[in-house]
Amino acid sequence: MTDQDLNKRALEYHQYPKPGKISIELTKPAETADDLALAYSPGVAEPVRAIAENPNDAYKYTNKGNLVAVISNGSAILGLGNLGALASKPVMEGKALLFKRFAGLDSIDIEVENESPQAFCDTVARIACSFGGINLEDIKAPECFEIERQLIERLQIPVFHDDQHGTAIVTVAGLLNAIELSGKNIEEVKVVCLGAGAAATACLRLMITAGIRRHNIIACDRRGVIHDGRGDLTPEKAMFAAIQTDCRTLEDAINGADVFLGLAGANQLSAEQLKTMAPNPIVFACANPDPEIRPELAHSTRDDVIMATGRSDYPNQVNNVLCFPYIFRGAMDVRARHITHEMKMAAVYAIAELAKEPVPQEVLDAYGLESLEFGHEYIIPKPNDPRLLGKVSMAVAEAAIEIGVARLPLPENYPLSGLEDV
Repeated sequence: MTDQDLNKRALEYHQYPKPGKISIELTKPAETADDLALAYSPGVAEPVRAIAENPNDAYKYTNKGNLVAVISNGSAILGLGNLGALASKPVMEGKALLFKRFAGLDSIDIEVENESPQAFCDTVARIACSFGGINLEDIKAPECFEIERQLIERLQIPVFHDDQHGTAIVTVAGLLNAIELSGKNIEEVKVVCLGAGAAATACLRLMITAGIRRHNIIACDRRGVIHDGRGDLTPEKAMFAAIQTDCRTLEDAINGADVFLGLAGANQLSAEQLKTMAPNPIVFACANPDPEIRPELAHSTRDDVIMATGRSDYPNQVNNVLCFPYIFRGAMDVRARHITHEMKMAAVYAIAELAKEPVPQEVLDAYGLESLEFGHEYIIPKPNDPRLLGKVSMAVAEAAIEIGVARLPLPENYPLSGLEDV
């Protein structure tokens, strides 16, 4: 299929038979006069009084507990840049579609035109009482760091910037499995990260939590290696400034590296640079739609490489949908106040372990495969694996309870067996 064909089909998909990707459905009968008396006046006054007396009753009498707001200001839409709030709406609707499809969560997209990060925070905080969780999306760095930090402090519902943490969770899950397959020691692997935005920063933080040593990480941005001698570093970049290194370019840093993580742009890693990496190199080239190095080139250059990208047409896709629906499902099912580092790591380990289990036939059928098992071509579960709902949500919910941010115990018969039970 040509790019032109895909573009045409994408526009038709979004336009027909009805514009957009989501709609509202009724959950209660509204056919008779009695139905309407209960749904609105006078019957609706009773839950109003109950919620006014006890705000937690909003979870009992409204959809708050199963409703996520997907919110953006459009300042960093996919790889397209700052195109504005309205232009981000198709992406936010898409995120709402994924919440419903994979976790049974209702979701409303909200696009905010704002003149400052503070105005954005104030807007979100003022409407947050309507929702059980807030998913932030496509907000540029470094503003996204302050926005998320402030909203987490101000709100008592889960707030999650998926561009940061969703990417990090899936990346680290795949990386743990790749390190195991390569026979390397996690405490000794040398990591080079190309890119220093929101996703890269979150990935590096989570890698350290997973066991990679801070002094074994070198991060690069457009100006080269981020080191302690530079005077242009944001606080986020300064956290990962290499200390006492002579490396100044990607070419310097990649020599002898065990892991390359790319969150920058197309064709940023050359075959010559890949050749200088350590034996059994691990390459996560996650720029979309075109990775830092094409898998065909990487495999023809090194037959020992373990390769992942952000694309669905290659093995080992780093796809946030493996994570964010289930993070919210687990957090909201136990009414967690926040999504913590421990809950993110619980998701990491659940995703990583699932890739080692036998693959269901329905997953094989969806991808036209006869077999699939843990190995170089399968270090991350497939997005349509139905076991993700139970396993990841359960891990997140249990972690929330263990660290004390949950306000409810696990629901009876948890984890859920399928979306029909949500």
